[in-house]
Amino acid sequence: MWFENTVFYQIYPLTLTGAPERNEDPENTALLHKQAGKHRVLEIRKFIPHLKKLGVGAVYLNPVFESDSHGYDTRDYRLTDSRLGTNEDLRTLCGELHDAGIRVVFDGVFNHVGRGFFAFRDLKKNREASPYKDWFKVNFAGDSHFGDGFWYEGWEGHYELVKLNLDNPSVQNYLLESIDLWFREFDIDGIRLDVAYLLPLWFIDKVKQRIRSLKPDAFLLGEVLGDNARRFYDQGHVDAITDYPLYKALWSSMNSLNFFELAHTIKRTYGEMYRGLQLFSFADNHDVERIASKLTDPEKLPLVYALLFTLPGIPCVYYGSEWGAEGKKERGSDASLRPAYKKPLPNALTARITALIALRNRTPELQQGTLKDLRLTNRAYAFLRELDGFSTAIAVNADDAPVTLDLPGFGAVEIPPLSAVYNRRGEGFLPL
Repeated sequence: MWFENTVFYQIYPLTLTGAPERNEDPENTALLHKQAGKHRVLEIRKFIPHLKKLGVGAVYLNPVFESDSHGYDTRDYRLTDSRLGTNEDLRTLCGELHDAGIRVVFDGVFNHVGRGFFAFRDLKKNREASPYKDWFKVNFAGDSHFGDGFWYEGWEGHYELVKLNLDNPSVQNYLLESIDLWFREFDIDGIRLDVAYLLPLWFIDKVKQRIRSLKPDAFLLGEVLGDNARRFYDQGHVDAITDYPLYKALWSSMNSLNFFELAHTIKRTYGEMYRGLQLFSFADNHDVERIASKLTDPEKLPLVYALLFTLPGIPCVYYGSEWGAEGKKERGSDASLRPAYKKPLPNALTARITALIALRNRTPELQQGTLKDLRLTNRAYAFLRELDGFSTAIAVNADDAPVTLDLPGFGAVEIPPLSAVYNRRGEGFLPL
């Protein structure tokens, strides 16, 4: 499938475009769309030449539909967020991305909705008489943190995020029909399931069957925070899950100068738990601190990306990180992780990442090949990627001094300090 050979790029449209943090009164949705004159989502078009030059083949968009604030508190799954523009604007963006040869994946937030969701507003107004009372898990004998006069289940204790009752066929039909609209109106190429670790596996399978009926090669990605989650493949039939163990190992092994952690993580993931499967890999994303802020030594940043694009996985770049954007969680706020940019800001790091993506794009063994360790020390790691009789060797040195590694089949290879080298199909070692 196309996604196994593709480098992704993640964009958070609401924050990239500088949209207001809060949406207006949900009772006036139609008026909001009529007055949405900013058409912010179209500003993302400025990034398309940058994405083409970078070499990415797909864009994963964080939530784009009408919501209360950050997008994961949905009001309406069928209307583009009025802070971003209209459905026509979003359709235009998706069309221009496709014209550039870039596929589009939407964020599917199906576990919970915002308090401004139309069905929840009706529940607050009509209580037991609401036709939507069974869309949620409600106790009319209790009360909520907001004084609604009834209790409801929220997402992990966050009661601004109202948990949907996915056992209700009406809820299932609403969500699946919304997916139909996404494919029909925006011609998307896949869905990323938010908090897939909380979704019933049978529901995930329903989503998979639906999207494959709409587009035979549609991609289904599940957000899973831990590991040992093969059931999402075997029962939910996702195409990939998020690789948080690799994310942690990438920065942690650099900071502690302990490549044994990284090698162990890869072996456990691809040699044991997920043999023959693909995971969605990343150095950072919208939920975690930027890799440039996570590293204790910023000079190791290029090494992280050298590993990201040569180790197994479906790699994804988070917007801005390709030029070294920083961002830390501050007092529980994610604002610094999700900045606004008027335009791309490419630099020397961007050029390095562009070269790495180009290497991966032209080297099938880096996309789907097996991995074999060649040499492993605390500060150096060399491995071989093999596919259909072709191989590429990678060697990374995280030390501030040169190191010479005796690599089986290649002999002694000297690697400069804080550097990575590669040997593609026996053509000799070159800087990575």
